[in-house]
Amino acid sequence: MSLDSKAIIAKRIAEELKDGDVVNLGVGIPTLVTSFLGDKQVYLQTENGLLGMGPRPPIDEVDPDIVDAGKSPVTITKGAAFFNSADSFGMIRGGHIDVAILGTLEIDKTGEIANWAVPNQPILGVGGAMDLVAGAKKVIVASLLFSKDGSPKLVDELTYKSSGERKVDLFVSEYAAFTFEKDGIHVIDIYGDLSIEELSKKLNLPLIDKTVQYNA
Repeated sequence: MSLDSKAIIAKRIAEELKDGDVVNLGVGIPTLVTSFLGDKQVYLQTENGLLGMGPRPPIDEVDPDIVDAGKSPVTITKGAAFFNSADSFGMIRGGHIDVAILGTLEIDKTGEIANWAVPNQPILGVGGAMDLVAGAKKVIVASLLFSKDGSPKLVDELTYKSSGERKVDLFVSEYAAFTFEKDGIHVIDIYGDLSIEELSKKLNLPLIDKTVQYNA
């Protein structure tokens, strides 16, 4: 089956999750991960107050009171729990989230991300981005590698406001998966149409080949 760019990202990230993980999904591409979990027993948390989030419901079964942090309708799984925002952020800040999957505006060569504010644009709400970057045991970024204008999101230095000093553990794009080590940016999987050399040229960043064959 041929997957589109966003689905490639979501599928790759789903493979990182383990049974028993408590996982917070950010808005956008991260929400697509639910479609690729298969039989994995993970517990999806959304910071507006739900643990045990399921996939989106059919249009005729939408409950307007059951939504994720992006206000999109979701379902609940057996044993799900509802709670207030204070308890939800207590879970995040207390280190009870195993994996946070976030989108981003930019990510720099060290793995620091900016994902909550665009210069000269109104801020609609910081949400849980900063808390998740600081509090989750593992942080995975799910994002297209290039913006709509063709500019790379993986950059030498951030130009947008940082979401925190914490470095992410994994960045998954539609072309490759990256980790950030002391010696530079490692490419651990490549599955798009560009070689590592071509990616390096388009990003204007040195990349270190640590790949194994991956089939999206």
